[in-house]
Amino acid sequence: MRRDLELIRNETVKVWKKKRFAVIVLILLALVPVFVYAQMKIAQSSQGKYEDWRAELRQRIADNTNALTSDRIPEEWKKWRVALVQQLQYYLDRDVNPNTPNAVRFTNTFLQNAVGLFIPLMVLAVASDIVSSERSGGTIKMLLTRPVRRWRILASKLVTLTMYVSLILVTTAAVSYLVSGLVFGYGGWREPVFVGFRLNGSDMDTTGVHAITQGAYMLMQLGLVWFSAMTVAVIAFMVSVLVRSTAASLVTMMAAVISGSILANMASSWHSAKYLFNVNLDLSVYLQGSPPPIEGMTLGFSLAVLAIWSLAAIGVSFAVFTRQDILA
Repeated sequence: MRRDLELIRNETVKVWKKKRFAVIVLILLALVPVFVYAQMKIAQSSQGKYEDWRAELRQRIADNTNALTSDRIPEEWKKWRVALVQQLQYYLDRDVNPNTPNAVRFTNTFLQNAVGLFIPLMVLAVASDIVSSERSGGTIKMLLTRPVRRWRILASKLVTLTMYVSLILVTTAAVSYLVSGLVFGYGGWREPVFVGFRLNGSDMDTTGVHAITQGAYMLMQLGLVWFSAMTVAVIAFMVSVLVRSTAASLVTMMAAVISGSILANMASSWHSAKYLFNVNLDLSVYLQGSPPPIEGMTLGFSLAVLAIWSLAAIGVSFAVFTRQDILA
């Protein structure tokens, strides 16, 4: 046990010395204020146009309803608009403002928009070379000469990767909350948000809708984002084991993540695409009640697909690492 902890500590220090996490924090500190400023301008514009939030909601409902009659809008986008209209009407009927500007709501929105591309790319900064960099730098030979089984060495790297992925998510949420709170205030933890919307065809099923606090919603959001981020991390971990070049490992995973973002918007008629991990990364759509990328996908289905990809990637990683001739 002590030897395992020592291995984990060594791996943690090695990743820390690369200063990748520091770069991630700097990126967040540079970009989050830009997003906060954009959100502030939107909020100011809405206040100038409408007398109150109810008038704004009614206008959004009318605009999206009118757009449904256009033949230029693809069918999958029409489904999204139908779902949005019914959700906005639900909030309006219950006299709840779904767009109150505060730090908690901004953080939830930022996580929703970042889960498909931004957060996976930050995770790749740590995960894509956690093994391949040791081989390209020659340090793997020194590591494997120690009287420690190979699977223990790889397991320590996987545990370290899990800790850094969790740290990246916590830091992302913290920076978003702290920076946006300077503009919108740090309240909003107990404001209500409705969850449980289910889309059946073109109709919204609201029988399971219930209110939870924004704070509880953030915890649910973080849990789903963490699951998606860990899937990307362990697949990148596998590629790092299979590929000797750090650059090739990073480019491969970047292409996979970016192509998933494109497929999610374009592959609505390609039903087999729902079995790809990168199409299932945006789990937040199920919390929002938005239509999934491909009809028939559910939260349970996406979680199962991501879990299978993750377990397969871990299995391949350990099978290859414990058998391949790395010292040659």
